[in-house]
Amino acid sequence: MLYVKRDEQGTLQQVETAPFAGMNGELAVDSPEAQAWYAQHSLLQLKQSDLDMIRVLEDLIDVLIRKGVVSITDLPEAAQSKLIGRSKARDVLGGLNRLINEEDAGLI
Repeated sequence: MLYVKRDEQGTLQQVETAPFAGMNGELAVDSPEAQAWYAQHSLLQLKQSDLDMIRVLEDLIDVLIRKGVVSITDLPEAAQSKLIGRSKARDVLGGLNRLINEEDAGLI
């Protein structure tokens, strides 16, 4: 059994395996609606994971270039262009430094 929260139109807003505050219904695990909910949310999680992995790969390539293991010219021109463009965009935005408040710096 799944525990759900629906909006006024009956659209699923939240689905959990345990009862939670604000729930207003239940749903069978094998129902088509539950399967559709999990399929949609799994796809969203996968898309976010892809974005996270892109950043990991960019950082890995940057480390390999800085250590001299690989040169940017070893990469195809299209890859060079994309990496340089993303690097410039991050520089304009201030890199990760602007994502962390100065008073929060000690937390990491």
